[in-house]
Amino acid sequence: MQSTFHGLETARRAMFTQQTALHTTGHNIANANTPGYSRQRVNFTQTEAYPNPGMNRPDIPGQLGTGVSAGAIQRIREGFLDTQYRAETSKFGYWDARQVALHKMEDIMNEPTEDGLAQTMDRFWTSLQDLSVHPEDSGARSVVRQRGMAVAETFNYTSESLKAIQRDLKNEINVTAEEVNSLARQINNMNTQIASVEPHGFLPNDLYDQRDQLVDRLSQLVNVKVEPVGSGGLALDIAEGKYTIKLVDQNGRDIGVTLVDGKRLEANEMKVAYDDDTGLVEAVYFASQKTQEDPNFDYKTNGGVSKFTVDNFHAAGKMKADLESYGYIAKNGEEKGLYPEMFQNLDQMVFAFAAEFNAVHNSGWSLNEIAAGEKSDPPINFFEYRGADLTIVNFKGAASNLKVSDAIMAGLDNIAASTDYQGKGFSGDGSNALALANVKDASLNFGGTTTNVQSFYQGVIGDMAVHTNEAERMMRNSDTLRLSVDQRRESVSGVSLDEEMTNLIQFQHAYNAAAKMISVVDDMLDRIINGLGR
Repeated sequence: MQSTFHGLETARRAMFTQQTALHTTGHNIANANTPGYSRQRVNFTQTEAYPNPGMNRPDIPGQLGTGVSAGAIQRIREGFLDTQYRAETSKFGYWDARQVALHKMEDIMNEPTEDGLAQTMDRFWTSLQDLSVHPEDSGARSVVRQRGMAVAETFNYTSESLKAIQRDLKNEINVTAEEVNSLARQINNMNTQIASVEPHGFLPNDLYDQRDQLVDRLSQLVNVKVEPVGSGGLALDIAEGKYTIKLVDQNGRDIGVTLVDGKRLEANEMKVAYDDDTGLVEAVYFASQKTQEDPNFDYKTNGGVSKFTVDNFHAAGKMKADLESYGYIAKNGEEKGLYPEMFQNLDQMVFAFAAEFNAVHNSGWSLNEIAAGEKSDPPINFFEYRGADLTIVNFKGAASNLKVSDAIMAGLDNIAASTDYQGKGFSGDGSNALALANVKDASLNFGGTTTNVQSFYQGVIGDMAVHTNEAERMMRNSDTLRLSVDQRRESVSGVSLDEEMTNLIQFQHAYNAAAKMISVVDDMLDRIINGLGR
């Protein structure tokens, strides 16, 4: 036989449950503008019907419902969209960092402008042509020296400015590595907190949100894959568990590094090692925090360490782009990267150009040599290198150390404008100056590529422009896809105030109806208790 107060209990449960829904709605409204917040809902669950099946059950028609309860408060999130968003974020992080590095390089190269290297060299060639017309004019000689100095200083400035940007990139790499480690530690701490809550049957929705925000940020730095691990105990089926985070390549394949271990509640940390000789990145290492706590720990010799050369490190993201831009030692020992390759091109160009220019200059006669009646010994170079002994095999640093020779700086009459005619030169002859001007069109060997200086330089600038355009295009594409997925994710997880206000009214009326139910039952009981048997 059912209880007389059955209706009171049913209404009480309804009131409490609707009240919980109202509180959750209020929580959603309060966090409508909180970054990373996922809206929450109360999963309404019917309470167990009366009576339970059994041999001695009361003989009543069917089962009578006993009300409602709040089964769980669950956040609304779609895991597939998170996976998509993080994949696009990794691509965006890679291309964004790459296009920033290339834009900085373009700013330094300053082409095509009036102050660019191409214009500076053109003015140098023009001054030599003027000298060929007026070989004895000190003004024309001074202009050649000044414009030669401008060429050398432009190469110096370009090279040194690129090195300054490269140093900034090194700092950026170290900061990014520290951020990766910090995020891994924070995610591991979140895992620990979640693991202490879920086994008691609760859903720590706010901790889930905070952890997902950390993973979103981490995915911009390196490409990651998330694998949930159950917390055990009395955890609900809809509990999200702890996160194991692995580094993956662009196809989602595991590259062998577990950054956060959800089972062991451990986090690995990244370290970037640099080559002692070149200063470029030698390798990227990963080891657990516990391993690194050993005071004698050494990444290069200790066990339990994952090592990657940059060309083997396929977890694309901002870190990968910064490593490739700064420069690294490839697995075959070569120096690779955007900036090292630009340095190599500039040094190659300067060395080939200066060697050819000096060879033509040495073949001519200067006014001092014509006056002395014999060639200088050793011959006078127009260009030389500041404190560097460079060869055709080792020309590293040519661009940063190029200068007009001390002999040319000491006297304008040391510029060899006259061609050698059977062991003699003539002061009114400017044909060697014209030959020097023609070095512009001479075919030179630039490390296996035979072309003139201008064409080689145009090729270098053209390659840079192609890389920059590609980076910009890919950055825009990946950003568009990332934002598109984010909008879809927001449409699922974001708080809509219109929807929350509708829910508010719905739950409020349900609460009021439950209260009215109590009032009706009260009237019924009043009739039974006070109105019968008078």
